[in-house]
Amino acid sequence: MANRKTKLELTWIGKDSRPKLESRILLEDPALSYHASHRVEEEDIFSNRLIHGDNLLALKALEQEFSGCVQCVVIDPPYNTGAAFEHYDDGVEHSIWLGLMRDRLELLKELLAPTGSIWITIDDTEAHYLKVMCDEVFGRQSFLGNVIWEKADSPRMDAEYFSVRHDHVLAYAKDRSSTRWNRLVIGEDGVAGHYDKTDDKGRRYYLKPLRAMGGQGDSRAARPTLYFPLTAPDGTQVLPRRQDGTDGAWRWNPKKIHQEHDRIDWISGRNGWNPYYRIYADTSDGRPPETVWPHEEVGSNRTSKAEIKALFPDQTPFGTPKPERLIQRIISIATDPGDLVLDSFAGSGTTGAVAHKMRRQWIMVELGDHAVTHVAPRLQKVIDGQDPGGVTDATDWKGGGGFRFYRLAPSLLEKDKWSQWVVSRKYNAAMLAEAVCKLHGFRYDPSPTVFWQHGRSTERDYIYVTTQTLLHEQLAALSEEVGPERTLLVVCSAFRTKRDAFPNLTIKKIPASVLTSCEWGRDDYSLNVANVMRAEEPPPSARPPAAKRGKKAENGAQPRLPGLGGDT
Repeated sequence: MANRKTKLELTWIGKDSRPKLESRILLEDPALSYHASHRVEEEDIFSNRLIHGDNLLALKALEQEFSGCVQCVVIDPPYNTGAAFEHYDDGVEHSIWLGLMRDRLELLKELLAPTGSIWITIDDTEAHYLKVMCDEVFGRQSFLGNVIWEKADSPRMDAEYFSVRHDHVLAYAKDRSSTRWNRLVIGEDGVAGHYDKTDDKGRRYYLKPLRAMGGQGDSRAARPTLYFPLTAPDGTQVLPRRQDGTDGAWRWNPKKIHQEHDRIDWISGRNGWNPYYRIYADTSDGRPPETVWPHEEVGSNRTSKAEIKALFPDQTPFGTPKPERLIQRIISIATDPGDLVLDSFAGSGTTGAVAHKMRRQWIMVELGDHAVTHVAPRLQKVIDGQDPGGVTDATDWKGGGGFRFYRLAPSLLEKDKWSQWVVSRKYNAAMLAEAVCKLHGFRYDPSPTVFWQHGRSTERDYIYVTTQTLLHEQLAALSEEVGPERTLLVVCSAFRTKRDAFPNLTIKKIPASVLTSCEWGRDDYSLNVANVMRAEEPPPSARPPAAKRGKKAENGAQPRLPGLGGDT
């Protein structure tokens, strides 16, 4: 008899092995952060983030703050072709590649909003295995489609078998029933001819009467709650009237009219004022996107290399950039202005550049040095309005906005000369407090007036991080100040009292409280065989050798942490 618990799944060597990731904090590098000198548009976005570091650790670092917030993920991971690019070593054995991709996809799923979607470019080498794995991670019912992108605009005459002209773009929803999905606009220039008006931001639109029209739904009797007066520009009161002069109804209720007042235009005619509402080309019904995207519509590899060459004529072109029009189409389908777009394989920075021009928020992660040499300078050109190529004209981009450049903080713990785990000397008091808050699931939110409020998990539950050894008298005073209506997690170097001495305090030691929670001292989980082999080695023991352990204090107190002094 067959095992009824058997399920259909893709298996590979090491599938059940998952890394214990350290939730790092992010440190801004002000020298590389960049903002426009003035606001170009009211909607300019300055909160974008470019993160330099391992993308698996970076995704873990983003999890607490951005879980459920990302509307669109666009990633172009190394294709595992066995042919290493200049900027990537992606010749990874098949099972290793699948395992490392799975770890990243699981975190990306957590970051996606309920209405969000993920788009993954991939070639035939791993596309079909990746599709099955994505079915497991996101659910088979969440599969939206497999787009065939014509990446080559001419055949390769030296091909041994097929001249490959395409790549895949796999699209998955976080929740298919809730996914936000925009249709494509119609027309030679991407806009249908009846969009005959342009607003002050260059967006095309046309007008429709705000009065309900057609059928029984346009009368006051049929829709009595939609019969009410509106105030025209000259102060007169206007009621909805049908063409025969009888009482009609508006299309929108008062709440929607208030929310969408910027879309209402008043036009004065022979019969007085009449309200109309704007239908924008980029929010119209349009046509559904198709599953074949020819290079004439979204560009090819030749297009993208030319775009990068125009930006950086004196630098070696990045190996596999994607054309801006390809990313523009994905973002236009999956997002609206102001939404958050994430790319954890930033490469040459195309996703951020296009998202910025399209007035979306963005986060990009890149491990390579080209985060500094290519990506940051490219975004600076976009912000300064000095990037004339790609989708600049199509989006009417004039510059503006900005981004903050972050690096991953070093691992919180390091080994001293006796092989004991101690807090890294690179951490100051504020960094330690933020890191410990994150590791214990608290939001770092230091109070400017209450010394023991470093973070909170609820309105009544706080955390206090200090490198001091706390005495019973100190903890008693702290307990009294916290009071019976609040609770406090105290994380300190050591303490001289019983753990349960105060009902409103939970007392833990650092680093003992986090010692076994994750892998320490590892900075690189990239798609590289050498890193994977390191990951397969047995993790070092969290406890120092017995011969090196010192005598415990009465309550297990540890020596004062090196490199950190005083209270936080």
